[in-house]
Amino acid sequence: MPHFMIDYSANLEDALDWPAFCDLLRREAIATGVFPLAGVRVRAFRADHVSIADGDPKHGYIDLSVRLRAGRDLETRKRATAAIFAAAETFLKPVMATRSLALSMEMRDIDPELSPKTGTIRDHLKG
Repeated sequence: MPHFMIDYSANLEDALDWPAFCDLLRREAIATGVFPLAGVRVRAFRADHVSIADGDPKHGYIDLSVRLRAGRDLETRKRATAAIFAAAETFLKPVMATRSLALSMEMRDIDPELSPKTGTIRDHLKG
């Protein structure tokens, strides 16, 4: 783990390269040294129906939610959150310079006793 879920307003669909943004977050998560390579998953979901602030349809948002298995101390999670958020901000800077956009992030723990896992990704990793 972690699982990165990006929830974004539909009016941003063509405003940025979503596959590149997802890949950036994946690489940044791995670079923190906090998360195992095989556990990182990043996905994005477009919200077609939103109403933001004063209702102007030009407003957009990107909400990054990170769920991870419990066990990392607060300082480690804060460091990882700061690094990943900074990378997202840098990537989005050109978009934010030209339009109304809210960016948010939340990292939260999952209770490992209530979250069974299985998979074969590790068996298929290159190198």
